[in-house]
Amino acid sequence: MMGSLGRPLSRSGSTDEATELNGQPSERMRARSNSAVRLDYYQRLVYKSILRYQDPVSGLFPGAYEATKQENNEAWIRDNVYSILSVWALALAYRKNSDLDEDRAKSYELQQRCIKNMRSLLCCMMRQANKVENFKRSQSPTDSLHAKYGIRNMKTVVGDAQYGHLQLDAVSLYMLTLAQMTASGVQIVCTLDEVAFVQNLVFYIEAAYRIPDYGVWERGDKTNKGETELNSSSIGMAKAALEAINDLDLFGARGGPGSVIHCIPDETQKCQVVLQSMLPRESNSKEVDAALLAIIGYPAFAVEDSDLIEQTRQTVIDKLQGRYGLKRFLRDGYRTCRENPDRLYYETWELKLFESIECEWPVFFCYLLLDALFSSHYDMAEEYWEALEEVVIRTDDGLKLIPELYAVPHDKIEAECANPHSQERIPIGRKPFLWGQSLYILCCLIREGFVAIGEIDPLCRRYVTEKRPDTVVQIVVLAANESVRQKGEKNGITDIQTVQDVSPIEVYPARVLSYIYGQLGKSDKLNLTGRTSNQVGVLSTSTFYQLQDRIIAFTPQFLDQEYFYLASDTYLLIDMFRSDIAFLKSNWSMLGRPTTILEVTDRSFDENGVLHPALAATFRKCKTGYLHGARVVLGQLDDFLNTSCMYTLQFLDSFSSFTQKARSRRGTNISSGDDIRTYLDRLMQQRATNKPQLPMAKPRNDPTKRRLSRDARIRTGSIAGIIRRTRSIQVDTTDPGIIDIRNRHQSGSGDSSGGTLSPPIQARSRTSTADSSAQQEFFHSSATDRPIFSQTIDEKAERKSVVNLPEVDVPELLEMLTQTESLGEQAEIIHYLYLTKGMTFETKMPGKNLSFGKATVGDLVKELYDKACQMKKWWLVRHSAGMLAKRVEDLANAVSDLLVHKKQITVGMPSDNEITITRPIPPDELQAVIRDAYKLDTSTAMLTQELLMYLAMFIRTEPALFHDLLRLRIGLIIQIMAAELARHLKCKGEDASEYLLNLSPYEMKILLHHILSGKEIGVHDDDDDAEEDAQLKITPTLVSKVRRSGIERLRKSMKVSMNSANLMLMFSGQDGKVLGSEDSLPPTANGAADAVQVSPVEFPEKTGRWLRRRRIDGALNRLPEDFYPRIWHLLEKSQGLTVTDGMFLSPNLTNEMTAGELKFALHVENILSTVSQPEYRQLLVESLMILTMLVEYEPRCRFDRPVDIRALVLKAYGLYLADQMNNDGDSTMCCAVKGAPMPTVSQWTPARCGGAAGICLNFYDTAPSGRFGTMTYMCRAAASELPMFIPSAIAGDQSQLECNVM
Repeated sequence: MMGSLGRPLSRSGSTDEATELNGQPSERMRARSNSAVRLDYYQRLVYKSILRYQDPVSGLFPGAYEATKQENNEAWIRDNVYSILSVWALALAYRKNSDLDEDRAKSYELQQRCIKNMRSLLCCMMRQANKVENFKRSQSPTDSLHAKYGIRNMKTVVGDAQYGHLQLDAVSLYMLTLAQMTASGVQIVCTLDEVAFVQNLVFYIEAAYRIPDYGVWERGDKTNKGETELNSSSIGMAKAALEAINDLDLFGARGGPGSVIHCIPDETQKCQVVLQSMLPRESNSKEVDAALLAIIGYPAFAVEDSDLIEQTRQTVIDKLQGRYGLKRFLRDGYRTCRENPDRLYYETWELKLFESIECEWPVFFCYLLLDALFSSHYDMAEEYWEALEEVVIRTDDGLKLIPELYAVPHDKIEAECANPHSQERIPIGRKPFLWGQSLYILCCLIREGFVAIGEIDPLCRRYVTEKRPDTVVQIVVLAANESVRQKGEKNGITDIQTVQDVSPIEVYPARVLSYIYGQLGKSDKLNLTGRTSNQVGVLSTSTFYQLQDRIIAFTPQFLDQEYFYLASDTYLLIDMFRSDIAFLKSNWSMLGRPTTILEVTDRSFDENGVLHPALAATFRKCKTGYLHGARVVLGQLDDFLNTSCMYTLQFLDSFSSFTQKARSRRGTNISSGDDIRTYLDRLMQQRATNKPQLPMAKPRNDPTKRRLSRDARIRTGSIAGIIRRTRSIQVDTTDPGIIDIRNRHQSGSGDSSGGTLSPPIQARSRTSTADSSAQQEFFHSSATDRPIFSQTIDEKAERKSVVNLPEVDVPELLEMLTQTESLGEQAEIIHYLYLTKGMTFETKMPGKNLSFGKATVGDLVKELYDKACQMKKWWLVRHSAGMLAKRVEDLANAVSDLLVHKKQITVGMPSDNEITITRPIPPDELQAVIRDAYKLDTSTAMLTQELLMYLAMFIRTEPALFHDLLRLRIGLIIQIMAAELARHLKCKGEDASEYLLNLSPYEMKILLHHILSGKEIGVHDDDDDAEEDAQLKITPTLVSKVRRSGIERLRKSMKVSMNSANLMLMFSGQDGKVLGSEDSLPPTANGAADAVQVSPVEFPEKTGRWLRRRRIDGALNRLPEDFYPRIWHLLEKSQGLTVTDGMFLSPNLTNEMTAGELKFALHVENILSTVSQPEYRQLLVESLMILTMLVEYEPRCRFDRPVDIRALVLKAYGLYLADQMNNDGDSTMCCAVKGAPMPTVSQWTPARCGGAAGICLNFYDTAPSGRFGTMTYMCRAAASELPMFIPSAIAGDQSQLECNVM
């Protein structure tokens, strides 16, 4: 019982005895007799309701207790861990209150029962050590640990594919409880082999943030068809387990370095980021789930944001709480009267049958009560205690049991559906439900003061929301050698040390730390190879490490130039360094300060010894004490020894075994007499390079530069341009139509960015060969409807001909290769050899460190790659990296980061081969998917890897950029980027793609950021390069105005300007009739064309602006806020929506999915993604928004037949053309011509101006707002075409029919 103020009562049940005059709980010990009586009651309750079911041999608990149930012989990991919690708590209570030997004996026996149960679970999993090893690489459900085992023999009971075994939350819960029990003094792990297995369990769950599993309810997708999902509850439990068990000695006070568990902090942080991005959603098919209570409160305490905890808890309570407990999730059919017991799965249409009659589980009242007790919310604790008392089942001998669930009887289903929570329910299922019974007893023990919350949470997980002190990042700048140090001092970097001068501290690259962590958990007996991932993040490299008597520091992984060419771009390196500093400020949680090292190399200086400007600016900024919003301190390594975080690597104390492990992994020949220093030195040695001698490339203006002779060029004419012919980036030469529109409107002169652009590229023979007449002819001669970014038949045929090249004399080619000093000519010859002969073909060219005749094409490509990196020829860097099949080391993690943030990814060009990625996949498979999507275009394949990396960076640092994006189509984004360059440079699309590929990685990142944010870009040409190496510079600081793209303005305007009166006036005439297409729109009240006043300075109306915005929004799949829930409610009131040919949104989707399900949003997005023209897609979205607002502001409105969205858009377009002809508008110059055929749904009529879907470019370039805005025409079209009933007009002045949506 609890007092009137909700305070914990005394163990004797007396409120007066338990409180002092100030109303606080008394610290005075109660009489032992009263305490013993209450403890004996709970001991009897534990024995009769829980321990009576524990197997005497294995110590495991069964899943069911009836003799007819098969589950009676099966033990689930999750249920066993929850069941043993109350036994552990009671043992702690007796240990604290044991005045007699009898009480100490009870405590000992209860503790041994806990140990027996936990060790049996460990034994069950250790029998499947091979699965743990396989799962670390494959992450396949069939390689996962089994979720249940035989209760007596502890063996598996079903096959790998016969059950949803992949349940990361169950393994994580076991590890979390193991850590808590060990910290409380209960030793469960006894041998180093068991320690190694637990260490591998850490690697098993550390990637939970990107591994879809079957979740707490073992069913995955709620249709129960065996589809795995990414579950917030699994990620949260894994995060809690990793944090709890990190640096924990499993042998307790008797342990040593070999029994300590180590976790990679960066993996834990990734779990945290993904968890925060998903909450309060559970998964794609479950918008909310009661299982989230276990991660926002006891036992996990996985969420650090107090506001997010409260939001999640309130969402769960509002949507799932009932009188008898909480529903597991919405439309849960388990054990309801309408569930078909003869099949395990549900038909999608029948899910709606379970709405409002889902079973309610009392166990979740226990979670809420524990949450209230841990947070000292006694009023809430009293509320849920009373709720529990109403649902417990009382036995004849006075025991209280928690049933599994409460269900609505068959005869009361209709009444319950009509009035939810009005009918009495009956308890069904297991009685008691061990999971819930154990938590109920735990609540009682805490509530009555027998167990303190600190005793069952000795690791203090409950304090995870406490505010941390501000992080100060310590920065050390080191020189790679003495020459670099002297150059640095000349450039103002004073007191800089070399890597060799920082003794006794030793500095190594991050790959050494990755290799050291790879030794964790290795066990020859269990055939476990330790950590397979070679990724270490900035949290790991910002720590000092103690290895025996040595102190080691590591540089960040992005500085390692062996991995990928991104490290060759100093601008990008500095940008990544600054981002890491901000990341450390926000995510550092370890003791001590983070220390990050910035290594300066010869590449940091130009040929004149001048320090790179980005590095110089960063160094000056560090001296001020602030960098990228973080407090920083600049100093030397030995200055930071006492203030830095220090981590021990004493698990490598036996170097003989360590070197043996190194030999088994890498095949190195290290004698047992070598010490660690010798091993690390050998690890750092670079292998002798195997490079043939290619002529050194020289600048274009070098008079001594050798090129191929004219005769040689003629003989190899089929090779010329071979690289360019592999390109898959295609942009229409008119930038599809924007240049022409601007040329036809003299009033629209000037650039639409409103900022300052560097002078565009002037006339070049390659970029301006098409004159105005040729452009005008193309502009009026589009014969077919096509995507804005397309390939002509000739271009496709030209690409196809690449693989059918005529034979060219190879010796002659090799001779030419040794003669030319043009890097472009070398690249084309080597690319031809790569296509026709392969990488292993011996060229018989002399090479370094090789005998004559051993150099292969692969060696030539490697040297070409190194030269391109050195000369910063980025188009060739990307192309040669593609031929070498290089891969960004973080590629799989980058894709996973995007996927877990609810973003789908497509790679490949929409007009060729677009492949959708919907789940995390291994790195090798992912690289193969990208290469297959782009076929021979290795340059664009490498660019795709880059963009995926940048997108992952942005989603971690600026998630707001992706708020309204659900699918990222990399191919369309690449083409949009090329189109932006073509628009600003006024060049051909083919040349724009070449300029795009020659942007440096940093410039590419800036351009991508501008596309995502809707900003304008500044571009200028680097005129000093040769024609073949022409390079552009992206200038991000030229534009001071941050302009979101068009859909953002549409979203804001809909919120501010739209109301039901204006909308219904649009749809109603003076007498209540529907406004037809023949009715014209009267002017607005103030006589202006636009209802919303727009500052001409902030939003200058420029020709082509809205066309560009619609294209960018369409390519990015950007949508208004709450678009998908609005479509769901629209489908509820319609007979379906036809979006494109064969693509129909059925109203049955509302029966299968709820409005908040991500699964529904993905289905709608799949339909919209079939529209290949981005600007046309945006018109469809605008028309859909008109319909959603109609049903939103007039709930009585319903559609009596399916609505064709295409017909609505075409009707609006027809109204637009009519107004254009009546008012002599801009479209009269092309499409608004009397007698011109109109496109229809069944037959597209090409627009004379080449607009997508047969619609005039001027219509796409029309603002949504105003009397002649696209939204206005959509409203008028809806009023005349939709099969709906419109209520009577709203009383009042109906003369103003202006659309005020913008």
